[in-house]
Amino acid sequence: MKNLAILGRILFALPFGLMGLNHFIMTNTFIGMSSTFVSTGAYTILIIGAILILASISIILNKNITLACSILAVLLLIFITTIHIPGLFNSDIKVAQLALIELLKDTGLLGGTIMFAIFSKSETARTKE
Repeated sequence: MKNLAILGRILFALPFGLMGLNHFIMTNTFIGMSSTFVSTGAYTILIIGAILILASISIILNKNITLACSILAVLLLIFITTIHIPGLFNSDIKVAQLALIELLKDTGLLGGTIMFAIFSKSETARTKE
């Protein structure tokens, strides 16, 4: 069962690490996706990419999971409110459909990060007893 938990932790963290790498590889694309609510530049995109990679590594290594997931939850909530929800109202139907898919994905990941943060906090408390 422990091996299955390790596999689950790696599978959960892997998409965040890959998304972080994409922030470095496709910086211009992410700048174009950012909404008018937040004025972002390349540095902001790169910092977010670094945060995603560091959080992914933290989860995989089972270190500071509560902190990493809390930061990820805040980031995902920012993505949802500033990128995906405004994207739903785009006049281009394909952009609106993509925004809906991204909204659903990030909402699911947000729920997972919250559960992961709570579970790791309770697991840490249980091992200290």
